[in-house]
Amino acid sequence: MRIGQIAKRAGVNVETIRFYERKGLLTQPPRNAGGYRQYPRHAIARIRFIKRAKELGFSLTEIADLLSLQVNPRATCADVKSRAEDKISTIHERIKDLQKMKRSLEKLAASCKGSGPLDDCPIIDCFETNKEKEE
Repeated sequence: MRIGQIAKRAGVNVETIRFYERKGLLTQPPRNAGGYRQYPRHAIARIRFIKRAKELGFSLTEIADLLSLQVNPRATCADVKSRAEDKISTIHERIKDLQKMKRSLEKLAASCKGSGPLDDCPIIDCFETNKEKEE
């Protein structure tokens, strides 16, 4: 199958496939006599795997690690589960950080009258001084 066909079936664009190849997540296939790359059908499943793992928050490095587990005869479900639990922990920490940012922004927005010159804006002042005004 050609790159366009693989891209369409996997639900990505051609540049995504080329990017995955450059990153070593997808093997670049041999070219046929006409100079076109001929991708095997199993490339679709691999691209979908990468795409779904990205959607779940895994980095390309983490995805490469997961893909290497697939070809490691000593790898077990416990190895994959461990990576998933690590990702859950990372996501949990990110959520806590986002909630903290949200609270800070809500406090800043509440302290701003929404009128007047920028010199009196507590949000701008906080960004410049890295300190929130005490009210």
